[in-house]
Amino acid sequence: MSGIHRLRNFVQSMTRLADRSPSEAEWLEEGGALLKALIAHDDWLPEDLAKPGPTYRQYLLHCDPLERFSVVSFVWGIGQRTPIHNHKVWGLVGMLWGAEVSTTMHPVPGQPMRAGQVDHLSPGEVVGVGSGEDDAHWVTNALTDSASISIHVYGGNIGAISRHTFDPETSEAKPFISGYTNTVVPNLWDRSAEPAVMS
Repeated sequence: MSGIHRLRNFVQSMTRLADRSPSEAEWLEEGGALLKALIAHDDWLPEDLAKPGPTYRQYLLHCDPLERFSVVSFVWGIGQRTPIHNHKVWGLVGMLWGAEVSTTMHPVPGQPMRAGQVDHLSPGEVVGVGSGEDDAHWVTNALTDSASISIHVYGGNIGAISRHTFDPETSEAKPFISGYTNTVVPNLWDRSAEPAVMS
């Protein structure tokens, strides 16, 4: 975890962006560029927040004090996937390790959901999701022999937002709040182990 400063710098840059009250399009464009720079390196994610479990893991890395954005690592074990779900806020997904597949799903009242666009993400790639009601999708680990990790940024405290999962056979929506797997977040602010910068 020698590169934890990268996450700190990312959080600081995203906070400066939030202070400008950007539009959703600006969040996705400028935040996407910042996320792409973060995931260009893989030496910053704490080991405890990169571990797979019996189901996919959703680890909180940082939440803005005003809940304007949150940063989360998603860890996918072999064969793991999310339920079909929506977000209610804008989002960015950056692939750190491995690969994942995201399939957009469209509800049809009383009928099976229809599959839409399919995105295959490889390391270094970033995609955005909008905040509209039709942003439902499901995500799966694309690898059959190892875990995958993606870094997500959302326009709110995603673990506390009331959202929906969807029944794939009936399109029925059910409310849920995802929460987080971890109970502690990385300490970005302790610089004691970093080399002193001489002026």
